Amino acid sequence: MLLRIYSGMGCPMTIEANKAVMHRFTEFVNTANEKLATELIAPDAIFHVPGLSEPLRGPGGYVAIIRMMRVGFPDIQWALEDMVAEEDKVAARFTLRGTHQGAFFGVPPTGKTIVVQSMAFYRLSAGQLVEEHGQADMLGLLQQIGAELSAA
Repeated sequence: MLLRIYSGMGCPMTIEANKAVMHRFTEFVNTANEKLATELIAPDAIFHVPGLSEPLRGPGGYVAIIRMMRVGFPDIQWALEDMVAEEDKVAARFTLRGTHQGAFFGVPPTGKTIVVQSMAFYRLSAGQLVEEHGQADMLGLLQQIGAELSAA
């Protein structure tokens, strides 16, 4: 039996369709293709980014996240490792891999390779992402590039 849910626009969305959106979203984050961003991300989508007081919004907000990462790690790639979908929500676990070739959070390029885990929860509607709560292992990333960390 195929479970169907209905998007906010009355269009049936299956759990499998939402998973397919997540695979295309992974393609988007790996290419930073702005056309894919507008296809996959709702104009009023909200992205809750740890460390920012206000969420980023829409396709432009997510492109900004990717560009920030690509300044420090121009070759960064996300691998979608696990995904669980239920109704309009998808939980995903990613592995990020890249080479520290540019300044990142004040740390000059080291040439070191990083492997970082990230978890995110998404809400979808009408085949587009409308909300994300994500958390990458920033401590692990900073340790891998040799950032000096101090206890406050």
